[in-house]
Amino acid sequence: MAVDWIGFGYAALVTSGGLIGYAKAVTSGTLTAVMGTRFYNSGKFMPAGLIAGVSLLMVGRLALKMLEKPHEK
Repeated sequence: MAVDWIGFGYAALVTSGGLIGYAKAVTSGTLTAVMGTRFYNSGKFMPAGLIAGVSLLMVGRLALKMLEKPHEK
């Protein structure tokens, strides 16, 4: 029986895409918490408040993308 190298390549590509998407979501959430805490403690908007706000927007965007229904073609 021959090894299906094309199938393995496809599976690796799909898996890596999923892992990258998962890592982006975790990173955005962590960055929001860390920088939000720094902003809260210092009261200074730059850079902690800015990064916390932008990261929070990214978390919201990723959450909306997850809830979005697939588009029919």
